[in-house]
Amino acid sequence: MGTLYIHGMGHFHPDNIIDNAFLEDLDIGTTEAWILERVGIHTRHTVLPLDYIRQTKNQDPRQAQEAAELDSRQTAAAAADMALQRAGIKRDQIGMVIAGGCYPDMAIPSEAARIAGFMGIDAPGIDINSACSTFGAQMHFLSSMSGLPSYVLVVNPENTTTAVNYADRSTAVLWGDGTSAAVVSMEEPSRLRVRDTSLASDSARWDAVCIPRFGHFHQDGNAVQRFAIKTTLSCARALRASAQERASTHGGVMRFIGHQANLLMLQSVASRLDLADGAHWYNVHDFGNTGAAGGPCVLSQHWDELGDGDSVIMVVVGSGLTWSSLCIDVG
Repeated sequence: MGTLYIHGMGHFHPDNIIDNAFLEDLDIGTTEAWILERVGIHTRHTVLPLDYIRQTKNQDPRQAQEAAELDSRQTAAAAADMALQRAGIKRDQIGMVIAGGCYPDMAIPSEAARIAGFMGIDAPGIDINSACSTFGAQMHFLSSMSGLPSYVLVVNPENTTTAVNYADRSTAVLWGDGTSAAVVSMEEPSRLRVRDTSLASDSARWDAVCIPRFGHFHQDGNAVQRFAIKTTLSCARALRASAQERASTHGGVMRFIGHQANLLMLQSVASRLDLADGAHWYNVHDFGNTGAAGGPCVLSQHWDELGDGDSVIMVVVGSGLTWSSLCIDVG
């Protein structure tokens, strides 16, 4: 297995904001206090017009794709261009595009092919999907591959609000839209090095989190939250000792990024990990659950804060039930 380096990260969130007052006004039996008590989310961003949500509550997801103001190609390009700028390379230097997430715009072709075509990148496009754990799965597979081109663009467009039933308060409060991007390489070293990736699944529970074709998102919420806490803790503890040792030796800080599904769940995990002040990075309170884009978007938003000697533990869990972890060393 070679070494995978991250040269640049990017993120994008659409302009339309669903705050808790908006959800209260939908008259679906929810209040800001109820939302904050259960998931800790204040706002979410969406590609859907707010008037469309008010008028239809998105009862037909097929119409939502027609109503959306942006598609996955456009949000992917916005995040990708940020990652490319930070990496200091041009679009024509990308030799492969990898994409994935929870809710692609089309069954075929791959999201990656559509994104590459939209961006004018003359390179193969392949999807690696593992729902909310997609970014970890992508890093795990790429770390084990040989013969990759010099630079690979990894993009996870998550415009999943188009699959949300806004008449169902239990799911309407959760989701927001966001897109992450990363420029990675096995050949060209950089400041960020990926190590200790893992990928695992409990496929017997595949039906715990689903989006049927032409249907709405649904999940067994209590069971999934218990699974997420237990699994995230286990994965983070497996990486913690080596990450803390490296950070201590090199004068850095160990950081933790979890799956951005529920702030209260993340805070429970962080408290049990006994993290230093400021070592837990998250954005779910401002952006909601952005699926596969959640964890990598957090890393992108803190790009300028990464210091030499830092080690970042990322644990992502998702439908399948699948989970993945990785450690990123800085400097």
